[in-house]
Amino acid sequence: MEKQGVRGPKPRPLIGNILDVADFVSQSTAKDMDHITHDTVNRLLPHYVAWSKQYGKRFIYWNGVEPRLCITETELIKELLIKYSSKAGKSWLQREGTKHFIGRGLLMANGSDWHHQRHIAAPAFMGERLKSYAGLMVECTKKMLQSLQNAVESGQTEVEIGEYMTRVSADIISRTEFNSSYEKGKQIFHLLTELQSLCHQATRHLCLPGSRFYPSNYNRQIKSKKMEVDRLLLEIIQSRKDCVEIGRSSSYGNDLLGILVSEMEKKRSDGFNTNLQLIMDECKTFFFAGHETTALLLTWTVMLLASNPSWQEKVRAEVNEVCNGETPSIDHLSKFNLLNMVINESLRLYPPATLLPRMAFEDIKLGDLHVPKGLQIWIPVLAIHHSEEIWGKDANEFNPDRFASKPFAPGRHFIPFATGPRNCIGQSFAMMEAKIILAMLISRFSFHISDSYRHAPVVVLTIKPKHGVQVYLKPLNS
Repeated sequence: MEKQGVRGPKPRPLIGNILDVADFVSQSTAKDMDHITHDTVNRLLPHYVAWSKQYGKRFIYWNGVEPRLCITETELIKELLIKYSSKAGKSWLQREGTKHFIGRGLLMANGSDWHHQRHIAAPAFMGERLKSYAGLMVECTKKMLQSLQNAVESGQTEVEIGEYMTRVSADIISRTEFNSSYEKGKQIFHLLTELQSLCHQATRHLCLPGSRFYPSNYNRQIKSKKMEVDRLLLEIIQSRKDCVEIGRSSSYGNDLLGILVSEMEKKRSDGFNTNLQLIMDECKTFFFAGHETTALLLTWTVMLLASNPSWQEKVRAEVNEVCNGETPSIDHLSKFNLLNMVINESLRLYPPATLLPRMAFEDIKLGDLHVPKGLQIWIPVLAIHHSEEIWGKDANEFNPDRFASKPFAPGRHFIPFATGPRNCIGQSFAMMEAKIILAMLISRFSFHISDSYRHAPVVVLTIKPKHGVQVYLKPLNS
């Protein structure tokens, strides 16, 4: 790459630049931010800021033994994600780091496996099937709003809204995925939450040869919790299959799991190799993606509206006008223009992931750049979303109006759910869920940021508020 003018920091043997990145991040996140500012690139991607200044828009660094090419040129990114979607995918390090957490589900599949798995999962997130989840989302949100009402009536004027957003999104994905097996679904959720934290800590050591075989406490706990998750999932899946086989049921169920099993069986009859482990991995993938990213989208959006009361009032007025006192329905959602703009601005400022990685499976050409097989390409989504070149001088400010005229290019400048064939399969599900929950919340309560809130975004796979988001809550008159 140096012959093409692409340089970067000098790597150390085996560990590459991992310690450099760790030092940058530990220093930048050592303290909370002085006030609420959305200028977070220096805090969350300090290594990108330093190395892009030193080496230019394209630079290369080493994550252990894995080289990473950083690119921010949006034309090259679009070309990579669309034109070369089948020739670039997840690297060994990524797949190994999530193996015990979400396994080889759609998120981590490559090549023909990804193509088959996408085809199996797609029906669950399309057309009438997608719309059918709205009623369930409303019911789960009503339960969450009642919990908030109970908290206020007990004298609690301040709440950590992230806890409620996590609870309602987990409730929704548990019911849409497992329906009648909901109680076991809740157990799986708690175990997966613990697994996520353990796997994140364990990935720090993956660059060391053989580290995954060390009899460490992390590895022991990961193995134990993975076995328990798989046991619970296997019980649910096998029960569905048994009911169909003995004639007690004519289908595997109308929830996400039922659709998956049904589509898998169709694929099996077509000669595609499917197994129970693959179904379990898809369940875990949907569970993680279905609650984690949506809960954080909701939490950050509430924080933004709580600290921007004029926009909160605008959105509330829109919701009241569109719904006219009714519960939000599918027909209402497309009319929430201001709410949609606010959600997009939240996704721009606080995207679910700070970066989007792809590894070249063969030599490819991106513009004038020759990318050799095996090189991982690193797209710093957060930096692109905060670029003044793209978004203007107010790139670090909350301004939903920027989405009114769409001066940006979706798929190049705005990529919270990636783009191209490998984009997020559940993005329509997530947006529908976010609109329903926020519309119902904002019509029931007013909220403003608490004096105790400390702004400290951190990255733990996704961008999270380190201390939660505390808001003062006030019920509105019916």
